[in-house]
Amino acid sequence: MERTLVIGASENPERYSNMAVRSLQKHGHEVLAIGAREGYIGDVKIENEKPSFENIDTVTLYVGPRIQPDYYGYVGSLRPRRVIFNPGTENPEFERELEESGVEVLEACTLVLLSTGEF
Repeated sequence: MERTLVIGASENPERYSNMAVRSLQKHGHEVLAIGAREGYIGDVKIENEKPSFENIDTVTLYVGPRIQPDYYGYVGSLRPRRVIFNPGTENPEFERELEESGVEVLEACTLVLLSTGEF
């Protein structure tokens, strides 16, 4: 089971980050979540800090490029295998930094990857 961290998670069921958390769980992934406010998506706790999670396979971003600099060092410290930049989160500077440290970078939609079996 892969551990996936969703950054930008929201309790609002109409937000794509919320849909991603639920879909990841449905597809058998262990999901961790960070958002602007603490809360829950089902049984997944949304943290509003930056915990030192271990064994993160994938980070999927739902925060825009203006907020991402707050996460540069944090995401790097997690040493994920890959980072997914969902539509609207593309950031060439951050992507380049991750690639230079050996992280696979995808500009893709987590929900589409899950629905097509490409996640």
